Amino acid sequence: MMKNRSVKQIMYAQEVTMGEMPVRQPFPTQSVDQINPFLLLHHHKTTIEGGSHPRNMGVSPHPHRGFSPVTFIIEGDVHHRDSRGNSSVVEAGGVQWLNAGMGINHSERPSKKLAENGGVQEIIQLWVNTPQINKMDQPLYQAFSKEALPIVSGEDGLSEVKVVTGEFNNVKGPVISFSPMLILWGEVKSNGKVKIDIPTDYNASVYFIKGKAHVKNFGVIDDLNLMYFENDGDQITIYAKEENIQFLLIAGKPINEPVVSHGPFVMNTQTEIMTAMRDFQLGKMGVLIEEF
Repeated sequence: MMKNRSVKQIMYAQEVTMGEMPVRQPFPTQSVDQINPFLLLHHHKTTIEGGSHPRNMGVSPHPHRGFSPVTFIIEGDVHHRDSRGNSSVVEAGGVQWLNAGMGINHSERPSKKLAENGGVQEIIQLWVNTPQINKMDQPLYQAFSKEALPIVSGEDGLSEVKVVTGEFNNVKGPVISFSPMLILWGEVKSNGKVKIDIPTDYNASVYFIKGKAHVKNFGVIDDLNLMYFENDGDQITIYAKEENIQFLLIAGKPINEPVVSHGPFVMNTQTEIMTAMRDFQLGKMGVLIEEF
């Protein structure tokens, strides 16, 4: 008999500033440092004026080590470039997953086409921790278009759930992750519902991107809120009643290791952080010279 999880906490995505970029951040907060193995979630939406140059937009080259920044493109596109020679544009509905490993420099900007034509760019970025044994692996960039992500359609024809990583209804996601997890990106039309089975030892939360949803064992929740669940069941049921909804479910087995972070580096000790900073300054994470 499946049991629906109860809700531990609701976290509204408050607006914060990253550099000069305004983003919504449901976690971390003062009371919730991480939802292990997930470190951070940012939701960014901006309108790009036509006639712009991508060089002046987005996020310029910067390093990472020890975790995976993952970008979900809701609207518009993102052009990823990195110091390992990867350069790719992923459009709406697609996902970019960068396992930074031992260190990499990358940039994230709108494409030339989006900058020239103008339009909305809306993304979610999730930081996923990497187990200690894999933190110094070679970097790995994985990019999947909307068409490359498998979709599980609901029996009622009112829901579509993209499987990013892990397994849902016997469908496996294409992304390689370094610890057990389930990430689903779903849309449910009015009067539809989705039932999601989750192992009891996974921490689980759902970020509601668009629309007012109903969740079993809780009730109504507005968009721009993250629902963090107790580990007291093996299922989460989400309903769309009055309006269509879009959500991101992130669930994973905790990595029970120390976490020490400083800016773009996430390691296990302060000494490893100091080493990462030194290695970056010495150019050991590569150089990214962007070409436009």
